[in-house]
Amino acid sequence: MTTMLLITTGALLLEALAGYPPWLFRLVRHPVVWIGALIGRLDRTLNREAALPAARRAWGVVALLGLLAVVVLPAVALQAALLPLGWAGIGVLAVLAASLPAQRSLHEHVAAVATGLEEGGLDGGRAAVSLIVGRNPASLDEAGVVRAATESLAENFSDGIVAPVFWGLLGGLPGMLFYKAVNTADSMIGHRTPRHAAFGWAAARLDDVINLPASRLSALWIGLAAAMTPGASVGDAARAVWRDAGRHRSPNAGWPEAAMAGALGLRLAGPRMYGEAVVDDGWMGHGRAAATVEDLRRALALFRLACRMQLIALAWGAALLLG
Repeated sequence: MTTMLLITTGALLLEALAGYPPWLFRLVRHPVVWIGALIGRLDRTLNREAALPAARRAWGVVALLGLLAVVVLPAVALQAALLPLGWAGIGVLAVLAASLPAQRSLHEHVAAVATGLEEGGLDGGRAAVSLIVGRNPASLDEAGVVRAATESLAENFSDGIVAPVFWGLLGGLPGMLFYKAVNTADSMIGHRTPRHAAFGWAAARLDDVINLPASRLSALWIGLAAAMTPGASVGDAARAVWRDAGRHRSPNAGWPEAAMAGALGLRLAGPRMYGEAVVDDGWMGHGRAAATVEDLRRALALFRLACRMQLIALAWGAALLLG
């Protein structure tokens, strides 16, 4: 447990300080890009449109198991080889794992939406938010752009930061890669479309399960950050989670989104448009739907504090275990 905690804490600290350097991305891309390329190949090879739904579901299970074998087993072997080296091995594993949380990149992408609105008006905001959400940006007014960015910030705080940390604590580098492989598969093939409803079933269901702990923890971190943020309300965050999280169409996204909505006095989620289709969803929070750029800046401040609190808690735990 101590070793996994040290690896995860080191990875989170390194990513907070440096992110994933652009020069490194240009040189070797990113682990999620490699994982996505493998998922794409499995989809093209195994997902045959002429097959019956039951067969496509079975091949989807095979694809998911193959993906996990290719991604996780080498990491297990690498971690087993490095851990006997002591602090040097832990350091190498922390550096490798630092590519998997997304604190800096998430903040930068969401902050770009606020900057886009401030400097380029609605068109600037729409262009920036289209890079982080799948909904039709042309359907969004300024409040809709802000809500979309805030929802993405809250949901990806869980998916992109808290969940990798949780699985890192359980398994170190292999645990974080296991989570990223499943989560990436869900984002690529876990949709209820004619092509992927059957083939992506296993990825979607497993992603729901492995995100359960992190979604609840992320709501807790947002609530604790709200308790220390002037103008935010921990009580309203807790009430929104209790009342609204279960109304979200996702079994997990409603928790951080409801916490963020309640903390900031906003209404998030609700009906929204993806392409030409309107998705009917429950509202998170009972506050204002007319969100502003200032609200997005407040959400970013809450996010930064929640990230810091998680890192401090991990570092404190590591210090206690080391004695």
